[in-house]
Amino acid sequence: MKNEYMTTKEVADYLGIHEKQVYALIKENRIPCTRLTGKWIFPKFLVDQWLELDARSSVDMPAETESPKTGKRDYVLAAGSNDPILDILLNDMQRINPGVNIFSSSTGSTEGIKLLAGGVTDMAFCHLLDPETGEYNIPFIKSHMQDKKIAVIHLFHREIGFISSPALKEKVKSFSEIKERKLKLINRQKGSGTRVLLDYHFEKDGIKGDSIAGYETEASTHFEVCLALLSGEADTGIATIAAAKLFGLPFEIIKRESFDMVLLHSTFFDKSVQAFIKALTSEDFKKRVSPLGEYDFTDSGSIIYSST
Repeated sequence: MKNEYMTTKEVADYLGIHEKQVYALIKENRIPCTRLTGKWIFPKFLVDQWLELDARSSVDMPAETESPKTGKRDYVLAAGSNDPILDILLNDMQRINPGVNIFSSSTGSTEGIKLLAGGVTDMAFCHLLDPETGEYNIPFIKSHMQDKKIAVIHLFHREIGFISSPALKEKVKSFSEIKERKLKLINRQKGSGTRVLLDYHFEKDGIKGDSIAGYETEASTHFEVCLALLSGEADTGIATIAAAKLFGLPFEIIKRESFDMVLLHSTFFDKSVQAFIKALTSEDFKKRVSPLGEYDFTDSGSIIYSST
């Protein structure tokens, strides 16, 4: 088939089944697809890999990759951005699927993509704003992984914003306030999506980092930012609404952003990745994290970009 992406009718013809059966597979999260402008589309390379995986599962075949301990690769390595509900999701996935593991390191979005490009990790979590287009993740990924066959899976939209120390009389509502009120900042590590967002707004507002107390003090996670405020180490920082709610800290939204997962085509059908996506799209997980803030799971699990 010439088209890289197939419609519902085309994939039904390709598989030799009725179109209604395709919709049944979509409903059961059994076929790789994504929804764009109200229509379901099916990346052909993923459909082909799905068929191959299904065929392999019906016979006893040796694993293609191996770990030193078991001789079989029974885990996936992840790096990149951090989110409080991501930790809950990984725990849910492992609880429901014993023996299926994703080991994740909070390196920041930029470093996660670089580690994936270098073959050090299997997947990367990211939320990188491109100031020129206002688009998240895809422009940066395209520029850093030009020679890799990758797919970008949308995980969720989330609110990120200013969190304030309980000692402040008024919560922080803008970047300019940090300088005007001479507040002490707890920053995020260089290359993290949150740091990219802060530096963009500082430059836009004409604020120099060295004029802000605490600009050089870095935290690796949203929880560390919250702890710095509770301990009196800083007056303000940037974190997700979930972190603010968990620690009972004042929150003011800056932006609603897209939090995504990047991986190689060859990793997409790994059992750990599929278990992760299934847990992400489950109603049980969404219900569990609903008290933590305005997370939007409308398009969770959708393929929003695929290189050829």
